[in-house]
Amino acid sequence: MPRDAAELVELLDLETIDDDLFRGAQMPTSRPMVFGGQVAAQALVAATRTVEPTYAAHSLHSYFLQPGDPTTPTIYDVETLRDGRSFVTRRVIAQQHGRPIYAQTVNFHLEEPGLEHQEQMPEVPGPDDPSVTPISTKLRDELHADQWKVADLRIIGTSARGLEPDPAHPGRQQIWLRVSSPLPDDPFIHRAAFTFLSDMTLVGAALAPHGVSFGPDAFVASLDHAVWFHRPFKADEWWLYDQVSPASTAGRGLVLARVFTQDGTLVASVAQEAVMRPRKGA
Repeated sequence: MPRDAAELVELLDLETIDDDLFRGAQMPTSRPMVFGGQVAAQALVAATRTVEPTYAAHSLHSYFLQPGDPTTPTIYDVETLRDGRSFVTRRVIAQQHGRPIYAQTVNFHLEEPGLEHQEQMPEVPGPDDPSVTPISTKLRDELHADQWKVADLRIIGTSARGLEPDPAHPGRQQIWLRVSSPLPDDPFIHRAAFTFLSDMTLVGAALAPHGVSFGPDAFVASLDHAVWFHRPFKADEWWLYDQVSPASTAGRGLVLARVFTQDGTLVASVAQEAVMRPRKGA
């Protein structure tokens, strides 16, 4: 998996096979399956390659269909659903071994003026505050989380530990994140890099109310993933991942997240549902 921004950019630089058909490479990993954020980011790159650069992705909605094989490349087949004057839509199917493993629909928008409002950023300690802790090497190893090497990740707290009790929101998690080294200035690269990182940590907000953690306590697998890009921002500068889990039921947990830059600007929103099954004996 990528260890820094340069390797992440290399991973996202897809090979063009034919019109609307691309191949995504793999990097060595200790994970038994492809990291979901990688497939989502590569699919976004594939879709963007088929759109005029005057349009920028404003949302993506996707489903993880099958575990990906980390030893073989992924083929991305892009279908044009709409070429409008203001909006452009693409559907991407990621395939390995002749079967689909991931499906993504991306909408692109031609920038235009409009009404403006946003929610207020919560009051949290900054990423350099002594109370904010980097993810430990021990936890990375337990999670086979080598995809996190490219991320600078600092935990403010969860509803299980570190955050003030909030009965209205039993499942919460707040984290500072950024790509661990500088990216090129291209906004397209920053959207793709953010999409890669956006699949990290989310399920923790849904696990927190139950005293269950990643790794030995529970089997966790993402089912779907959606991102809305509200405003341009840089993925290699600190952003707050403010996460709330409104519900967990029937072996699934839902997490909604807001993304703020350090100056308080709301730049993106994310939603994900995942399978959450406590392991026997946990």
